Amino acid sequence: MKWARNKTRAIFTILLVGAMLTVSSLAFAQGGSISGSVKDLSNDKGIPGVAITVKDESTGKLAGKGTTNALGNYSVDISVPGKYILAASKYGYRNMTALNVIELSNVTQNLNVNVSMGRHAWLKEQRESPTLALSWDTESGKSYLIPALEIPIFILLLNGADRLIYPNLVDDGKKVYSSTLKTTWDHVYHGPWTIDTDAFAMNQFAHPYQGSIYHGFARSAGLNYWEALIYDNVGSFFWETGGETTRPSINDQIASGTGGSFFGEALFRMASRVLEGHGDKPGFWREMSAAILSPPLGINRLVFGNRFKPVFPSNDPAVSWRLRLGGSLNSHLKDKGYDSLVNHNEATADYSIAYGLPGKPGYSYNRPFDYFHFEFSTLAKSSNPFDNIMLRGLLLGTDYESGDAYRGIWGLYGGYDYISPHVFRVSSTSASIGTTYQWWLSRTVALQGSALGGIGYAAAGNVAETGERDYHFGVAPQGLVALRFNFRDKVMFDLTERVYYISGTGGNDPGGREDINRLNMALTVRIYGRHALGFQYIASIRNAWYPDRPSSHQSLGTYSLVYTLLGNSGFGAVEWRDEPEKNKH
Repeated sequence: MKWARNKTRAIFTILLVGAMLTVSSLAFAQGGSISGSVKDLSNDKGIPGVAITVKDESTGKLAGKGTTNALGNYSVDISVPGKYILAASKYGYRNMTALNVIELSNVTQNLNVNVSMGRHAWLKEQRESPTLALSWDTESGKSYLIPALEIPIFILLLNGADRLIYPNLVDDGKKVYSSTLKTTWDHVYHGPWTIDTDAFAMNQFAHPYQGSIYHGFARSAGLNYWEALIYDNVGSFFWETGGETTRPSINDQIASGTGGSFFGEALFRMASRVLEGHGDKPGFWREMSAAILSPPLGINRLVFGNRFKPVFPSNDPAVSWRLRLGGSLNSHLKDKGYDSLVNHNEATADYSIAYGLPGKPGYSYNRPFDYFHFEFSTLAKSSNPFDNIMLRGLLLGTDYESGDAYRGIWGLYGGYDYISPHVFRVSSTSASIGTTYQWWLSRTVALQGSALGGIGYAAAGNVAETGERDYHFGVAPQGLVALRFNFRDKVMFDLTERVYYISGTGGNDPGGREDINRLNMALTVRIYGRHALGFQYIASIRNAWYPDRPSSHQSLGTYSLVYTLLGNSGFGAVEWRDEPEKNKH
């Protein structure tokens, strides 16, 4: 989505002393703006996320465009006077494709054009929408039954696939995936619930992703976040009691049921954003991209057709994203007194998105994950492909401001982290209290950041396993400080530090404890347009103490050169301030 940028340009040329400028003279006219609102005919409410385009009446060329805000209001700046045709479009509504010709005749004129739109099914075969079609505004048409059937079917299919792929996997004398009604009943009635010994990637990545599938089925059927959270945990309970013959796992229930809901909501929001586009009907590639991000969303849109075709409205958040491609130069490794420089020569790729940055006028934080920050990075190494997946989202909170230069949000955040550098790894599902903010330090320098502190349930340990598993679970106090300095949208400096203290409480190593620190610094310089180059340094430090093994002290520092493709918002500073007085005429 793009908002029309406030770029009011005034050029006054004095030809003769005492000459009078007249607003009727086309020689000196510099256009104006067209603003108004778009409302739903069925309920007379403003429609967010409507794409507004203004074209020249005689040439058909695009003169300006914008998007309605959360209240359905828009404003489009026009650089020169003339006669124009305004069009409004949004997927799920009948387009208002042509208004009567509107004329903008002078430099100060501001036209107000209101538009009403009726719902439309976007169907070729049917002329009318089915009565059960989903409405995200009124919640009509959502289904509790469909995901309640889809999730058990998915669990049965997953169990069947595991039986074929791992037919000889045995634990405690039983084939792990040969579960029956008897084993399921025994787990439900007798338990006992325990901490399992599965591999780190299975417990801390595969299970949260599995939970994201449950979440996607519920959300794409129209359920809200909190309703989907219940489905996530029920689905996780079904798998723990019926998907395997091993005893149900406490850590898996948390990772799938809660971590999966955080993971799944971020994927659902990103997929919906792709579908939403600029308000037009999504084509094949957008449908495919959304299905890759959130497979359950793609399945429900394909199987149930128009019923679940309406796209979840983003309400046009301020979004900043970037894609980085590069390679590590060398790493400084310390491990149990061993100190050396090692050349990994690895290709790296990472993607990050900040969704719902504070400060955008008209945007509110009424729904969980109306703000979230998601990061993903991968390494060109088959034994350790995922370097990190880190996610934090505002569950309950509100916005606040101080003066004209500071905007922020604060409240309860949910978090999911998976960090796996070369020598150790840590993963956590957490809840934190914190804030995310932007502060204009000057007219052209912005400071953006977050500060969070809370508690999670985490796992941490060595990459090289000792015995069945050399990592342990525990209740984990943790914190985050993230800072980003944006200089004139030309140079950006990032600094993010994460700290975890994994205690022995709640795990199967009550005497063990670990503290882990992850520091990321990056300098990025815009070269041309959306292209930038940068330097990045990541430091990972782990100190661990166990009663039955030697203490461990490890650190790893990696230097990288990266190419960065920036999103449409550049470095992502949100502008809400008025134009300087010297630019106003």
